[in-house]
Amino acid sequence: MSTKLDKKKKGLPPVRFFIFGLIALTSIFIFVTEPFGFSDKLSSSAVLVLLVVGALATGVIPEQITILIFFLLAMLLVVASPSIVFSGFVSGAFWLVFGGLIIGAAVETTGLGNRIARGLISYVSGSYMWVVATIVLINGILIFLMPSTLSRVVLLIPIVMSISDQMGYLRGSKPANGLVMATVLTAYLCSTSVLPANVPNNVLMGASETFLNTPIRYFEYFLLHFPILGLLKAVIVWGAVVYLFKPEKFKVNTPIGDTRSIKKSKTKLLKDERRILILLMCALLLWATDAVHGITPAWVSLAIGIACLFPKFGVVSPSEFKEKVAIGPLLYVAGIIGIGAVVADSGLGNYLSKVMIEASNLSPDSPMSGFIVLSGISMLLSFFSTMPGVPAIMIPLAPELQAASGLPLKTVVMTQVIGFSTVWLPYQVPPIIVGMQLAGVPMAVGIKVTSLIAILSIILLTPLIIIWWQFLGYLPYGII
Repeated sequence: MSTKLDKKKKGLPPVRFFIFGLIALTSIFIFVTEPFGFSDKLSSSAVLVLLVVGALATGVIPEQITILIFFLLAMLLVVASPSIVFSGFVSGAFWLVFGGLIIGAAVETTGLGNRIARGLISYVSGSYMWVVATIVLINGILIFLMPSTLSRVVLLIPIVMSISDQMGYLRGSKPANGLVMATVLTAYLCSTSVLPANVPNNVLMGASETFLNTPIRYFEYFLLHFPILGLLKAVIVWGAVVYLFKPEKFKVNTPIGDTRSIKKSKTKLLKDERRILILLMCALLLWATDAVHGITPAWVSLAIGIACLFPKFGVVSPSEFKEKVAIGPLLYVAGIIGIGAVVADSGLGNYLSKVMIEASNLSPDSPMSGFIVLSGISMLLSFFSTMPGVPAIMIPLAPELQAASGLPLKTVVMTQVIGFSTVWLPYQVPPIIVGMQLAGVPMAVGIKVTSLIAILSIILLTPLIIIWWQFLGYLPYGII
């Protein structure tokens, strides 16, 4: 058996290199020939994005090195100004992650994470499937309390990692990675069905009202999307994670079953635990009420991080800060945001969307085809842009898409949600990348589960979406 596994492992790198080789050859062809009427800038941007995304997807080059190569080539090829290329370093996401890393270090060093983990795990009997279900449920509740996906991820990842430790899973092991992926995927995927809970949702709402004079209401959006893209998608996430990441023994004997461990979780909080708990509660309150006070989640995260470091009051020492706050996740997030900015600035996203629309052959006589094509265009476009970029690009084209497909304008708008709620590769969604980087989950692991969930969503949820939208009047009857 071990021999077969070894052979399998040895066979994987050549496959990855072969795929990346094809991507590299395609990039060289585009760079040399400038096909499809590409300008120099558009050609260079396409080549750069293709190479970087290909390297990230195949894993042939370490992630941080790939990001550094992106920065270097972007400047050498002059695909955009430095303010665009390095925009990730001044973005709110960068500083949210920075603060999140400090908060994570504080939760770990004070022991609060382990305490919470012991308390939670004691109620689910150490069963992996029920632990995953608990993580999905907690995420689902927080969707309605915290409007920022990144905030939810930053808050939960340290606790989930502590849960993993309490269950006896080594960090980086298959079941430990599964708990992390359940956290980040639920945080993003299910929040696409609740209007204020996700950036793409809000971009869709704002762009629809600005460009189309078509407001989107909370309950309307919730009723249309939450039953399927919220509840049923959560079930798919749970099932996929349990299937792919469950340990060899479904029920495990770990420290969580120890009476002393459970009893310890119920003892009085230590001084440092009380301090970080107060800071976390403050963060949760500020994140949940950002619409009232106007302070974005990034600056809340940074403020709480600074408080954790503050002399005498803080709970993270300078030596712990140096040891536990890594530069790798920060670099990665900045790079991903920079790639999205280059795509938007170069016009590559707009060009690809128009090409896909022209090639789709939409017809008012085939609403079923129109629905599938429009959803597919949003999915494909997300490969070359961040998820918030999908509605930003597609909304201005909505009247043209409506005329070509014959579907109601609001239906055309809402199909985009199906697109940006279907994640094939982790790099498409910064919060997913952030969570994976905070927990040290490799890209290859993320791709394995995101692609499975995407396939299951298309096969299982698309027919249900069509039936539900017909019932609500967004699609004509008879197309399925």
